[in-house]
Amino acid sequence: MSIGNKIADARKEKNLTQEQLADMMSVTRQSISRWESDLSYPEMEKIVLLSEVLDVSCDYLLNDSYDQPKPGAIGKSAVTRLLYGLKGKKVRLTLFEADYEIGNAVCTILDFDGPWMSVEFQKSKKTMTKILPVSSIQSISIEK
Repeated sequence: MSIGNKIADARKEKNLTQEQLADMMSVTRQSISRWESDLSYPEMEKIVLLSEVLDVSCDYLLNDSYDQPKPGAIGKSAVTRLLYGLKGKKVRLTLFEADYEIGNAVCTILDFDGPWMSVEFQKSKKTMTKILPVSSIQSISIEK
């Protein structure tokens, strides 16, 4: 099930209109409609807020084959659950400090272990792997 379908189902389960959810999320109703139609995706901080507002986990929203929480993810922060859910996915990272190796490259999150994550990215036709402190990440956007 797509993230859009999951947002729509969870919103309807809470008996919220798109307009009501938009007000709670500080976005437009059109944004909610685009998310539910899979025409665009919410930013990471919006996914965390969506999970809280709709009373679902970030794992549920991000994992296409979500059945149950991943071992070790229960009881962890929303950011930790979010990063577990992004393992293996293609993302674009914005870092607080300029990292010229990664730049604005599309990365694949290979592994996540608390304060560190391992990413893979292409640089000059070479596949590179780098370990980053999670604290250096300013934002993450999911790539199709």
